[in-house]
Amino acid sequence: MNFHVKNITAGLLLAGMAGLTACGGSGSSSKTETTDSSSTSTTTISTFSLPDAKGFQVAVDSGQADLFVLKNKNGVQAAITSFGGRLVSLVVPDKDGKMTDVVVGFDSVSTYQGAGDYFGALIGRYGNRIGKAKFTLDGKEYKLPANNGPNTLHGGTVGFDSHLWAATKVGENALELTYTSKDGDQGFPGDLSTKVIYTLGDDNSLKIAYEATTTKPTVVNLTNHAYWNLNGFGTGTILDHTLQIAADGYTPVDVTLIPTGKIEKVEGTPFDFRGPEKIGTRIEQANEQLKNGKGYDHNYVLNKHDITTPITTLTGDKTGITMQVFTEEPGIQFYSGNFMQGKHTLKGGKAKNDFRTGLCLETQHYPDSPNKPEFPTTTLKPGATYKTSTIYKFTAN
Repeated sequence: MNFHVKNITAGLLLAGMAGLTACGGSGSSSKTETTDSSSTSTTTISTFSLPDAKGFQVAVDSGQADLFVLKNKNGVQAAITSFGGRLVSLVVPDKDGKMTDVVVGFDSVSTYQGAGDYFGALIGRYGNRIGKAKFTLDGKEYKLPANNGPNTLHGGTVGFDSHLWAATKVGENALELTYTSKDGDQGFPGDLSTKVIYTLGDDNSLKIAYEATTTKPTVVNLTNHAYWNLNGFGTGTILDHTLQIAADGYTPVDVTLIPTGKIEKVEGTPFDFRGPEKIGTRIEQANEQLKNGKGYDHNYVLNKHDITTPITTLTGDKTGITMQVFTEEPGIQFYSGNFMQGKHTLKGGKAKNDFRTGLCLETQHYPDSPNKPEFPTTTLKPGATYKTSTIYKFTAN
């Protein structure tokens, strides 16, 4: 794992003329005026409303959660709650300039808690699955909660998504979130001190920078679990979105979605997104791996890249909004919303979280790496710093 990665994203993110405020709610009108708390200037945003902060100002752990808004000079806004460090909204312009919220989410902490499925959340200590809910490190076996069949998913029964993160304003366009997981939390060793910074750039990019240190050898794999719909949340399925992933290989899984340990070529399979492909074109093909995942729910082994090279490109068919993903991670989990059940109402009472109405692109090290020595290591030791970044950049045409 890359633990001392230099920050080389300055060329991608412009200096922000943006503001961060605790969200006071923007009501239900189609035109919302938001004022930067650091100045007297006013930015007018049309055709959308951010969630009301009241639904997020509730007790969590031993403190109170809140909702924060990042803004850039183009009118782009990102709403983030300190409950689970969740990305609640990201509002970007479509091909006609209409401001469109591309994040599937809810209006309150209580709905996020009831919905499950990690909507928008920061994931830890270990994103994705650890097989048979255990791993061995330095000769010692650690047992974890089995919260996904026989396996551990996204850090266990009570992962980072379920806790209150301390939130601090950083500059004018960023939010710093910190959380410390104690030694033995969910079975993982060491006190893990974690810092995540969301930064909204004036190039309409959202950067997520992760850092962590530990007091004992442990395993770490942090990610974000946003559900994207580039046509706007609540507008239907993502099956007509076009996806491209710069990956010649992927990690096939067993029936419990644990990697077999092999890396197979995508060529000649429904997993080949090396060129732009509609997500729905091959998703129902008779294929053992699609059957195991009930669609796409697989880790892609990314081709050689760095943070300056987009490794995934997603485009909404109706809005023309394109999202490029840049990352320092070796893999990305493409999940096509196969377990969304339509039981919970989305923001503003607009539709429900129906089957395949959102997708996830989770940058990561590979699933079950602690039990797969042939995979890139996820071990973090005292004195080292886990450090990695991912950027989501938006354009439209």
